Amino acid sequence: MDTNTHINYEEQKVGYYKVLVGLLLLTTLTFVQPHMFFESYTFVTQLMIGALKAWMILMYYMHLKGEKLIGWTVAFSLVLVVFFFLVVIADVNSFQFKDVSHITSQPHIDVDYHHASHEE
Repeated sequence: MDTNTHINYEEQKVGYYKVLVGLLLLTTLTFVQPHMFFESYTFVTQLMIGALKAWMILMYYMHLKGEKLIGWTVAFSLVLVVFFFLVVIADVNSFQFKDVSHITSQPHIDVDYHHASHEE
């Protein structure tokens, strides 16, 4: 093991400040986006901004940038999440009482057409 490795902490500090500024800009974008652009895609846009911020935090502040197994770990986690979402979706679609459930049933609106009053 080589103990004579020289680490330039000033370069690392500059990198951390760049990531901090990027996170602050993305946070500002999170607040500005619903009012400025992609208004009809706000949910998806917010998820993408959040995923980018999480990736930056994981890679730089949690020091996972140089890890070898991070790709396999993320892929395994995503497969697991997608699998469980598919199980839940299949379960909800085959729910026995979905017509009477307040969660899965369609809203029922009673309209009284005979009680319409016309003021003239």
